[in-house]
This record gives sequence, structure tokens and C-alpha cells, in this order.
Amino acid sequence: MSKTLRFMSISHKTASVSKREEYHISDGEKNSLAELIRNTFPDIVGLFLLTTCNRTEIYIESSDTTATELRDFIISYKERNLTIDKNLFDLSNSTEDTVRHLLEVSSGLSSSILGDAEIIHQIRKANQLSITNHLQGSLLERAMQTVFKSHKRISNETEFRDGTTSVAYKSLKMVSGTFGKDQRQAKKILFIGAGDIVKQLFKYNSKFAYNDIYISNRTEKNAVILAKRYSCKVYPWEKVLKNDFNGFDVIISAASNSHRLINNIVNEHKKLLLIDLALPSNINKELIHRNNVTLYDLDTISVGLENTRERRNASIGKVDQIITEELLAFCHWYKEAPLRVFLAKHKIIVNNKVKAYFKANGIEEDSLEIRQSTNRVMRKLIKHSERPLQEEELDAIIDEHIF
Repeated sequence: MSKTLRFMSISHKTASVSKREEYHISDGEKNSLAELIRNTFPDIVGLFLLTTCNRTEIYIESSDTTATELRDFIISYKERNLTIDKNLFDLSNSTEDTVRHLLEVSSGLSSSILGDAEIIHQIRKANQLSITNHLQGSLLERAMQTVFKSHKRISNETEFRDGTTSVAYKSLKMVSGTFGKDQRQAKKILFIGAGDIVKQLFKYNSKFAYNDIYISNRTEKNAVILAKRYSCKVYPWEKVLKNDFNGFDVIISAASNSHRLINNIVNEHKKLLLIDLALPSNINKELIHRNNVTLYDLDTISVGLENTRERRNASIGKVDQIITEELLAFCHWYKEAPLRVFLAKHKIIVNNKVKAYFKANGIEEDSLEIRQSTNRVMRKLIKHSERPLQEEELDAIIDEHIF
């Protein structure tokens, strides 16, 4: 098989939040970027764009385009300096290494929060984008099947998914940690954004029961939908743009494409908890120098989840074993790909020659007999699959094995 799976990645393992946000690919630009990559590199038949808070990764199925070329293209696309930034990326041009990396990412082994259960939802979302854009080649399709099978086995056969590791859950817990359990219910909280993380905030709030929650979003109708669903109030986006947060005790921001949305806090005396779950970041980090402000971002929240990491370490060995087993199964399938191509090509030829043989020898055609004769010849052909067959060789095999 001439196609190879390759990937490039910039993640929390190689770059800081500020660097990662420079290479973040928003949902709004994914379709156009996919089209641009396809037009720039015509040999790419499979493309998988994975963007999370902690990583931007692009997987390609190509015959010639390398991961290095793709990395250089992305650096240029983001208008960054190639000489400075090229070492921020992990690269691979090996199908086996690429699938192994994808399995480790999708399982949560490579997440900043070990065993992160949210990553599989982001994988599914990225996979749907590939399918929608007709950019799921055969290798990529098989790799995704391997990912989903591994995920199911890890969930069913290990304790790796046990316990909550969501940054949304941790953020809500920080409200109690900052203000105390006795005071938390009285706090006025603002969620900014209406994407997956904010939806998780509402989901996990069933465990905390904060009851004075507001939501604001650039597209107000999305905020209204969530406000009705979770019985909270809508806060005007215009006030967010003005940084008018009078009366709030907690602001948890996860708005997409809103770098430094929050730059100023008017209230100089009231204690304020700011939690930035966005990439690019929504909150100006300079605000941490305010005496009344406590600010957490994605990196600091991940450190706070270290206890959960320790509890999951015991399951890593079993997870590694599952990944190895599923990777071996993929590699076996990959190794046999040339044989499948050979057989698919020759089966039509053999079937037609068997029919011609029946006709030339005055034998009445019987679909079952023709199919059985074709299969007998195909089993013989497997032994010759390492090289192309001459037509006379194929005829000789048919003559010998047709009955």
C-alpha cells in the first residue's frame, strides 16, 4: 500500500498555553483549512484535525507529503516564524507510530489530565469532520475503528476512566475551595461561552447546586437555549465586551476566538475568582496582580488534578496492554493490505475467465459452481501474490483448479 499515515502535533508537552493558542484552529476555520490543505497537497486522501485545549494535531494519509512539510505549511499559515517554532512540534512519518500516538491521545494517556474522558468526544467530532469533507482514507478509517474499539475496551476492562477529571468539574470545585462551602451558594457566577466546556459546567453543577448563575455568549440565542434548559439567567454580551462584571464573584470563561476578552475589572475590593478555560485565552493574565483577584488557567487547573492522576496510575499497565494489542491488530491488517489489493484486482479477472471457460467447454453456467470455482482459484493465487502473474500463468492455474 503506497499510502502512509503521518501526524504533526503541538501540545502541552511541547509548548506553553501562549504558544499553543497561536496554533489553535477554531471550528469556524476547519473546513476552509481542510480544503486549503487538500488543494496544496493533492496526494492527501485522508485528513484528521484534532484541536483541544491542550493540543492541535493534524493527521494525514498521503503518499508523498511528509509531516515536516505539513508542519512548515501550518507555521506559514499561522504567520509564525519557522526557525523559532519548528521545534515545538512532534512529527511522525510512520503509520505504526502515528496510530500508536493516536491511541495514546484518544485513551487519555497523553492528556495533561491522565485519563481525560472528554478527549474521546473531541475525537468523534474531528472524525465526523473528516467524513463530512470526504477526507477519510482507508488507513485513517481503519485507525479510527481501532481507536473506538480501544476506548470501549479501556472503559470496560480497566478503572482508568473512574473518577472525575474534567476541568469543568474542577473549576466548579474551586468555587467552594475559594469561598468555602458555607458561602458558595450565595456567590454570583458568570459562565462565558456556550460550547462543550460550558455545557459540562452546567452538567456538573448538579453536584454543586450553585443557583445564582448567569450565562453570556456572542450568539445570544445559544445562551438563551442553555439558560432555559438549566434555569439560569442571560447576561448581555455587550456588557462582557465592556468588561462590566459588577456584582459577580466568579467568572468562568470559555468563549472561542475571544483572545483577551477580559482585560479590566472595575471592582477593586470585592474578592473575585477568574477561571480561564479557553484557548486562545480569554482573560488577560496581568489581572492576577490585582490584590482581590484569583486567576486560574488551563495549566494551573491541570496541576490541581494531580491527585486523580495518582489514582489512575495503577491502570496504566492494562491500558498499555490494550493499546499494544489493538495496534498489533491494526499492523496485521496494514501488512495484509497489498494482498487484499492483489486479490480484489484478480477476483474480477478470474471470475470472467471461469465464465469463459464454462462457455468454451460447453458447460452450462451455474452461479454457485462458478463462485466455488473462482474461490478455489483465488486460494491458489494467494501463493503467487508476491508478484504479478502473466496471463498464461493465470490460465494454467484456472485449468488446474477449476474443478
